[in-house]
Amino acid sequence: MNASREPDGIAAKRARLAELEALLAALRTQYEQLMNAFRFEVARALHTRIEATERERNGLARELPPAPREPPPMPFAVARRHRR
Repeated sequence: MNASREPDGIAAKRARLAELEALLAALRTQYEQLMNAFRFEVARALHTRIEATERERNGLARELPPAPREPPPMPFAVARRHRR
């Protein structure tokens, strides 16, 4: 993705979306660890934070246009040896 061609608002939203996805991964890992440690009350409190973050992420993803695709790499020539 080439962020220099995107308007500043879209680039900022894409950056926020990436932050939210990283945060969600960390929160889900922490939630699983708490559940495995039988700390259900703390895990339930964390689950509400996960749900709120997911709602924010989903709303932001709906606002953004699809990410532009990278152009395919240019073909290149491969040197071949001649058989004798």
